[in-house]
Amino acid sequence: MTATPAELLALAEPLAREVADRLQTSLAGTGPAVTSKSTPTDLVTELDTWAEAHLAERLLAARPDDAIVGEEGASVAGTSGVTWCIDPIDGTVNFVHGIPGFCVSIAAQVEGRSVAAVVASPLHGEVFTATLGDGARCNGRPIHCAEPASAARAVVATGFGYDPDRRRRQATVVARVIDQIADIRRFGAAAVDLCWVACGRVDGYWEVGLNAWDHAAGALIAREAGAVVTGAPADTEPSEHFTLAAPPAIWDELAALFPPIIAREWTEVSREQRVGFDFVRYLPTPAQTHQ
Repeated sequence: MTATPAELLALAEPLAREVADRLQTSLAGTGPAVTSKSTPTDLVTELDTWAEAHLAERLLAARPDDAIVGEEGASVAGTSGVTWCIDPIDGTVNFVHGIPGFCVSIAAQVEGRSVAAVVASPLHGEVFTATLGDGARCNGRPIHCAEPASAARAVVATGFGYDPDRRRRQATVVARVIDQIADIRRFGAAAVDLCWVACGRVDGYWEVGLNAWDHAAGALIAREAGAVVTGAPADTEPSEHFTLAAPPAIWDELAALFPPIIAREWTEVSREQRVGFDFVRYLPTPAQTHQ
C-alpha cells in the first residue's frame, strides 16, 4: 500500500495529538503506575505500554501491511515498505515527575529513511511536524534552526543514558566540552532536543546511546528545518554510537570537537570491553589537536 509522505503524516499527526492529550490529562489525576526496565532509573509507566499498543493498533487498522517498531516492544513485520517507528513517551522520567520535557514521537520510514514525522509535546502545547523535502513546522508554522556565529557561542543540548558506567562517561564528556561552547542544557527527551534544534531554541545537540525510536522523528524535523544531523563518521545516520545535530554554520566545529573528546573519555574512563563503534579511530592528528 503506497502513500505519500504527506498522507503518512496526515495519519500520524492526529494520533500523536490524541495520545499527547491523554498524557496531559493523566497528570491531573493520581499519576500512572510506574515500574523500571534496564536499570532502576529507566522508568516505564502503564501509559507507555497503553500508548504504544494504541498507536500500533490505529496505524495498522489504517495500513495493515505496514511494519511497526516501538520502544516498549511492539514489533510487527510488514510488506508495504513503510515502517512506523514509535516512542510512545519520550522522556518518561520527565512525565512521571510532571516535568514538561516529554513527548509522543512517531516517524514513518521507507527503506530505513524517515519521510514523515510528528513530535507532540503536550505540556509545551507544541506539535512539530515534517515531511521529507517539504520543511518543518511547529503548530503549523514553518521553523528554521538558529544561525550562531560560532560553536563558542552555541548553547548545546545533550542527554544521559541509564547505565551507571555510561552516565559517568557521559559526564566526563560534558566536563571536557563545556569550556568549548557557550553552555549545555539537558532536557531529558531526545525528540524534544532535536525539535528544539529545529526551531532554534538550542544551537546543537549530541548524544551517545540513542535507539532508532529516539531520533527517527526528531532527526527528520531538524533536517527539514535546515540542521545537519549525522552519526559518526559524518556520512552515517544517527545511531546508538553517536548523534550530532547542529546548524550548518557550526556543524563542522562541533563535528571536529566531539569525536576526540569522546575518544579520550572512552579510553581513559571506561575499563569495560569496547563494543561497536571505536571512537579511537577518530582521535585527531597532532596537527589537528593544535589548530
